[in-house]
Amino acid sequence: MNRLAWSLFVLCSVLWGLPYFLIKIAIEDLSPVLVVAGRTAIAAAVLIPIALMRGTLRALRGRGRAIALIAAVHIIVPFLLITYGEQHITSSLTGILIAVEPVLIALLLARTEPLRAGRVFGLVLGFAGVVVLVGVDLSGDRYGLLGAAMVLAAAVSYAVATILVQRKVADLPPETLTVGTTVTTTVVLAPVALANLPQEPVSARSWGALAVLGVLCTAVALLAFYRLIALAGPNRAGLITYVNPVVAVLLGVALLDEPIGAGTIGGFVLVVAGCWFCTRPVKARIEPKVLEPAN
Repeated sequence: MNRLAWSLFVLCSVLWGLPYFLIKIAIEDLSPVLVVAGRTAIAAAVLIPIALMRGTLRALRGRGRAIALIAAVHIIVPFLLITYGEQHITSSLTGILIAVEPVLIALLLARTEPLRAGRVFGLVLGFAGVVVLVGVDLSGDRYGLLGAAMVLAAAVSYAVATILVQRKVADLPPETLTVGTTVTTTVVLAPVALANLPQEPVSARSWGALAVLGVLCTAVALLAFYRLIALAGPNRAGLITYVNPVVAVLLGVALLDEPIGAGTIGGFVLVVAGCWFCTRPVKARIEPKVLEPAN
């Protein structure tokens, strides 16, 4: 990956290392469907003026079906599954389950991009690092298994969406694609969200979490991610789900004075090593030159 791709990779990893924690805060006072509709509405409100100033909205003409498909598999379905799932499982387990996305992408692309030994080793190493980093916390309510299944289904949806973005809408400017998907999501979910407005006062903490989810974790993150897919391809772009839990843990250490132990350091090293194995370029095979017999 080039320097711009790595910069976008880091940005996406940071911005998508925040939602697990923020969703937990937002759903304390707001319904899951309102959280999803709210964050996409905020993202659309931020991005529409940008797309209008750049004059790129006209690129959406004739792309309605593709936009609707991407909105469904990349936002509506996974956002709802994760938000509802986090009502029953911990954010740590959510991070682990979402981290299977790179493996799923690699399997889905196995026919066109064969799995080499180094990449398989990197995928296994990175996933092991996520598990070591955050641990497997199976505590929770009686619907914990259902919550875990919902988050795992979201990971599958993300993997499919990442491939579809490259194949169907890679030519669209990132702000145009993001406006299309967030507006579509907001329109689809608005009736249900309005029917689930909170009956009790909502804390500033929950509103603040929703605002950050909308502006940073949706608008800015989707812009960066769609551009990253165009630059680096779905396989490498999907690796951000290995780094997200690392970011979440490091933010906890830096901002909340959480302790850092051997597991944190070991998991971080494994994730970095796994990403290195997965992203290093494949050496071209040099075929031996066959000499033609002299006439």
